[in-house]
Amino acid sequence: MTSTRLPGKVLADLAGAPAIARMMERVARVRLASRAMVATSDDPSDDAVARVCADRGIECARGPLADVLGRFVRVAPEECDVVVRLTGDCPLVDPATVDRHVSVFLESRPEAEYVSNAVVRTMPGGLDVEVFSREILLRASRETSEPYDREHVTPWIQRNARARPVTQAVDLSALRWDLDTAADLSFVSWVYGELYPSSPAFTSVDVYRLLSRHPDRIWFDSTDLPDEEERAILRERIERHLASIDL
Repeated sequence: MTSTRLPGKVLADLAGAPAIARMMERVARVRLASRAMVATSDDPSDDAVARVCADRGIECARGPLADVLGRFVRVAPEECDVVVRLTGDCPLVDPATVDRHVSVFLESRPEAEYVSNAVVRTMPGGLDVEVFSREILLRASRETSEPYDREHVTPWIQRNARARPVTQAVDLSALRWDLDTAADLSFVSWVYGELYPSSPAFTSVDVYRLLSRHPDRIWFDSTDLPDEEERAILRERIERHLASIDL
């Protein structure tokens, strides 16, 4: 709730419900996860997040505001040896993408200790997934006291673990599907308005198809190119990605 660019973003309305509730609806469709919870802070500013979770039956754990790594250690029970990290500003998270990451991790360990599409970015911002062992999470918590590492959870793991990237053939990393600014909220709200009423379980493929039909709504990180040129390039990439999926 303490975001400076978009305060209260996880409670922003998406199709009639808080963004964090919509995100957890999507997380509930992850097949390879045995448990899902929100790890928020014990700061009074996050009381509203805890209330939303309680009202909707979402498991919620609370911990220090700045020590998010410590929060994750609290959240990860001993019986769960694999941890998936998603940030709360990703209400378009794709369950199939999460399952793919977990599968890659299970197939790759012990050689790979950290699996993520953030190692080599080819997917839209907002589809970020990180998977790692509980063991290396505990090791990170023991080894680092750096405030940056504690706040952002995985920097120590990224520096020290054997990593395996998860990528896709067509680079769509310029697309912005996360929730960080008012403009991001406008885009994500539009996507939910278009897709959620008729298909609450819409997928990332549905979002790509929507953008292919409405290229003027493609939302992306700024480049040196004029917006219309960049949108044309991204639409062509989206259509190539869709064609590769349909093969």
